[in-house]
Amino acid sequence: MMTLKGRVALVTGGAGGIGSGICQALAEQGATVLVGWHGSEQAALTLIDTLPRAELPHRAVRVPVTQTQALQELALSLAESPGRLDILVNCHGTTRFVPAPDLDALDDDLADLVLATHLRGSFATVRAFHRLLKQSGDGLVVNISSIAAELGVGSNIMYCAAKAGVNSLTRSLALALAPAVRVVALSPGLVETQAAQAFDPAFKAMHVERTPLRRLATPLDLGHSVVALATQLTAVTGVVIPVDGGRVLS
Repeated sequence: MMTLKGRVALVTGGAGGIGSGICQALAEQGATVLVGWHGSEQAALTLIDTLPRAELPHRAVRVPVTQTQALQELALSLAESPGRLDILVNCHGTTRFVPAPDLDALDDDLADLVLATHLRGSFATVRAFHRLLKQSGDGLVVNISSIAAELGVGSNIMYCAAKAGVNSLTRSLALALAPAVRVVALSPGLVETQAAQAFDPAFKAMHVERTPLRRLATPLDLGHSVVALATQLTAVTGVVIPVDGGRVLS
């Protein structure tokens, strides 16, 4: 396998459950990782202490995906140091469980927050960093989507719609940025994160039972998929790849 030595990756939501696995996998292959954070810088710094060393030091960077000016300022900063960006992983997100039939409980504030974070935020990061990614010569954007986009079932209806938008955004950006930058989405189901450990065991068991591989994907499964896209699957762009153990089949 090709390594990622000398390459720089920015992972938004990098200290979260899925993001931390992606950061780990990228660092294991030699990439310098910029751990994007918004709510907790300390979580990002703690994660950095666990990552294998790279040619350049890993860094924690504030990435408020709904604040365009802040993203533009970050892009200028990264252009100076480390001076390049090869991989952008959009792994940020927010949601709240709202039963699908309870339309009144899905208020405008929550709907706007979910759409702005998942959909507009993913576009805004690419808009801010696409010049750096193009200069890489082999730029890669990986959007973390969800099988909720296909199944129509998730934490709430707007979350499903936002992830469907991310899938469409992935295809549009792949066309817009080719050939200099590839854009791919990864689509997990329920992931075995620390947050998922707090779920009702019966709920988790149901998901495992409906998954052909009889296990949940892990954060490292997503991380290894990002690494594969960056090192081996270099003819892939504009597609949504399920990383769900076959859950979407059922």
